[in-house]
Amino acid sequence: MQLRYVFSELGQGLRRNLSMHIAVILTLIVSLTLVGLGVLLNKQAERAADQWGSELQITAFLCKASDDNPACTSEVTDAQKKAILKVVEQNPEVAGYHTESKQEAFAKIKELLGPDKFEGPNPAATAADMPESVWITLKDPNKYQGIESAIVGLDGVSKVRDQRQVVGPVLQGLGLMQKGALGIAAFLVLAALLLVANTIRLAAFARRREIGIMRLVGASTLYIALPFLLEALVTAAIAVAIAIGLLGAFMWFGVRGQLENLVGFIPWIGVDAFTVSAVAVAILGPVLTLLPTLVLTRKYLKV
Repeated sequence: MQLRYVFSELGQGLRRNLSMHIAVILTLIVSLTLVGLGVLLNKQAERAADQWGSELQITAFLCKASDDNPACTSEVTDAQKKAILKVVEQNPEVAGYHTESKQEAFAKIKELLGPDKFEGPNPAATAADMPESVWITLKDPNKYQGIESAIVGLDGVSKVRDQRQVVGPVLQGLGLMQKGALGIAAFLVLAALLLVANTIRLAAFARRREIGIMRLVGASTLYIALPFLLEALVTAAIAVAIAIGLLGAFMWFGVRGQLENLVGFIPWIGVDAFTVSAVAVAILGPVLTLLPTLVLTRKYLKV
């Protein structure tokens, strides 16, 4: 009987303030979608940095057996590698370094371009075609000339790539898009909070007679507030479901369907990043509706 009353009040509340609930849902959808996009862009920037190295890194590719550099007459020897690493270790501009083997480089390119191209009787490349490399992290991104000039021309070094020139513009673009999405989302989250607050205030005002009667017969505050909390959960559930659906559509049709084909050299995010984004949206949605509801029902239900 009591649950029947609660659900009856829930249905009446949703119908009575239908336009306000639709406004809240629409605002939440846009806000949560932008927050989810911000999370995806952050994951995309991390993925690009992991794949290419940070902006503070330069990479020395060592000679391989069939190298395009005419200075590489043979594959780099162990003695040459030791000499190169010694120069790197002793350079004051270097904060740290790590080496990458042929197999590790091959695994990276397979993940980037897809394993299909590297399997079968005529693979595009094998692990033997990959160069070994030394990934050098700098102490200061503006002080790289010393280490760059120190390793260029060493025996066994084929070429040196400044990661900042490759990664920098991409990461800066991703960072700007991420900040823009999160900035707009912050304004819309504020708008959603105000809309939820107005909805609760109007709903409480419309039910003031029922609330007064329930107070007189001894109903608890939680029992009176329960329909309001359920309304908040319903609006949040609808908004979260649609926002996650939009993020999934962006991943499927935007990233997988378009961007991966148009900009294939970028390591794009996958299901794991989408899962993180969906979880963030699923947590934030109920918080945005339940938090103001809990605060305002304590104020407006004291009839």
